[in-house]
Amino acid sequence: MISEIYDVIVVGAGHAGCEAAAAAANLGSKTLLVTMNMQTIGQMSCNPAMGGIAKGQIVREIDAMGGYSGIVADKSAIQFKMLNLSKGPAMWSPRTQNDRMLFAEEWRLALENTPNLDFFQDMVKQLIVENNKVTGVVTSLGIEIKAKSVVLTNGTFLNGLIHVGDKQLGGGRMGEPRAFGITEQLVTLGFEAGRMKTGTPPRVDGRSLDYSKMEEQKGDENPQKFSYLDTPKLTKQLSCHIVYTNETVHDILREGFDRSPMFNGTIQSLGPRYCPSIEDKINRFAERNRHQLFVEPEGWKTVEIYVNGFSSSLPEDVQIKAMKQIPGFENVKVFRPGYAIEYDYFPPTQLKHTLETKLIDNLYFAGQINGTTGYEEAAGQGLIAGINAHNKVHEKGDFILNRDEAYIGVLIDDLITKGTEEPYRMFTSRAEYRLLLRQDNADIRLTEKAYQLGLAKEDRLRKMETKVSESQALEEFLRETSLKPGIINPVLESIESNPVDQAYRAAQILTRPHMTLGKLDEIDFIKEVSGQYNDEVREQAEINIKYKGYIEKEKENVAKLNRLENIKIPEDFDYTKLSSLSAEAKQKMSNVRPKTIAQAGRISGVSPADINVLLVYLGR
Repeated sequence: MISEIYDVIVVGAGHAGCEAAAAAANLGSKTLLVTMNMQTIGQMSCNPAMGGIAKGQIVREIDAMGGYSGIVADKSAIQFKMLNLSKGPAMWSPRTQNDRMLFAEEWRLALENTPNLDFFQDMVKQLIVENNKVTGVVTSLGIEIKAKSVVLTNGTFLNGLIHVGDKQLGGGRMGEPRAFGITEQLVTLGFEAGRMKTGTPPRVDGRSLDYSKMEEQKGDENPQKFSYLDTPKLTKQLSCHIVYTNETVHDILREGFDRSPMFNGTIQSLGPRYCPSIEDKINRFAERNRHQLFVEPEGWKTVEIYVNGFSSSLPEDVQIKAMKQIPGFENVKVFRPGYAIEYDYFPPTQLKHTLETKLIDNLYFAGQINGTTGYEEAAGQGLIAGINAHNKVHEKGDFILNRDEAYIGVLIDDLITKGTEEPYRMFTSRAEYRLLLRQDNADIRLTEKAYQLGLAKEDRLRKMETKVSESQALEEFLRETSLKPGIINPVLESIESNPVDQAYRAAQILTRPHMTLGKLDEIDFIKEVSGQYNDEVREQAEINIKYKGYIEKEKENVAKLNRLENIKIPEDFDYTKLSSLSAEAKQKMSNVRPKTIAQAGRISGVSPADINVLLVYLGR
């Protein structure tokens, strides 16, 4: 039926699949996106939000690279918040609340307007593999589709099993069938597979809630956006609300523990540590008498509400009975109970940094199939897999982001080098160079790389270059402008900072605690110049001045580490012949096959002494 040989076939149209297909197609590969349901392309399976701590940085990085997630998030946003503003800029993280239906619609429209991209609705049940190289896929209808490379982004659909109390349903999402065949085939080809669990909260009718008993949570007064392009900025926003559970709620939930698949042994796989179910919370944190819940609207027009923080696999009657004891939920009407889902994944140590599998050439994995959780982590992997699938079939070099270049680089290196036995979620603490990997400078870090690839268009590059040149000009003005005591002291007094008795450069004053460029704008001749620049430029200049010493120190640390990144380890290196290596190091390094000394040092269980042994041997 389909006689065309595609450059890239992407299996699955979630966040990873959408970014993989867009990247490969935009780079010029003839691409096919195969999905079980054309109506659920870009579906937000769990919470209707993008970004958050460290995740927002990933969305900005995807956008800087020419990906679509940031643009789609901006076009479907109903609220924007910059998180962690009370901390330093390395911690600032953008987050949007999104219209779930509009988000999926914008994704589909973006993909349908992407040249070189075809679609097909069916389940892929088998890969075509010849001489350890993937050459296509077979669908449930028995249709063979040939390809030079395949990207698997199956999400939670591989042998997915849904749990609600003592009920089990086969499915990849509630109301959608699971996928089968691929796991079994990959295992016969030598892959190691495992099981993971995730969960989702109940969806409820917003008309049945009493918001007067809840704490309103508005969006930012001056909302920003994800994309560095000219996407629409929010002019109105919908509020979320905060409410808390109580001891009565906890007591009711405990009554259902004997029917909970988490506690009666039905579910044995591990769920996300940092997004536990409500029953897991009250069990693990028994000393707490309440837990915070976020009441989140699902869109501009719908009455459907997402109860963030109440993820559960308890029986539906227990969930509803407990929710009715939450303030404002006394008369709640439930659209759908929460549920847990178990699914197959493949430990990511079986991949290269390009996300190509080590066992089968031209086969790539991205998203939850690699043991991650979260839309953003999946999308970042999809982008890299799509780029590398294109590069491989067109005989171009590998595209790899290092740990000092992007959170996406940290994510993939962690997965490949350390593996994961529980759903992996990105945090700022996972990045040792997070001051360099801020949300505000993702374009400066990555857009030129993407432009060289052919993924980011020239308008992105020019915008980034303008931002850099203007922020440098503003920095120079602040470093050269002198402020006399009579001019600056009233401003210093307003923030309770010590007055000065001699002239200081504006940049020196800016480094003081609680001093901002906005405060300096109270001086007319400062505002006359700084007011000519947009918020992005001003933010960039202010951060570069205030954190100059810290940034330079971090760059020095990167340079030291990069010396070890430059010491390559031969691909066929036999670690067993080094008698001085610990047994654990031999086993772990033989399994991971690190490419450099620096990567070897990041493997869990490899000690500094083991690295010294390697250095001495390779030095000889």
